[in-house]
Amino acid sequence: QVQLVESGGGLVQPGDSLRLSCVASSGSLDFYAVGWFRQVPGKEREQISCLSARSRYNGPIKYVDSVKGRFTISRANAKNTVYLQMDSLKPEGTAVYYCGTYVSGWYCDYPGDYWGQGTQVTGSS
Repeated sequence: QVQLVESGGGLVQPGDSLRLSCVASSGSLDFYAVGWFRQVPGKEREQISCLSARSRYNGPIKYVDSVKGRFTISRANAKNTVYLQMDSLKPEGTAVYYCGTYVSGWYCDYPGDYWGQGTQVTGSS
């Protein structure tokens, strides 16, 4: 079991770039797949990307269509961290981004086994 902390959110304008971090403050992410999720007010949480475990392919499993070509998921094993690089942002109001872990290390088609508390990204006008 791991404890997760998301960080990197803040105020952004259209076209900005931002890198979010998912850090295991307890335990290791080496053998988990890790997904990033986005939730906006009034809508359900949506998985936008997932990365396989280091012990498996150790690469991206999926990107939702709306972020393909703009977002990149990656892992820094020595730092026990998974990143979400977000480019060409199209913010609309506020959104909270969460990371979640998958014990299987490869199967990401469900909400996840463990979650952090999220980090907020807010669009400015």
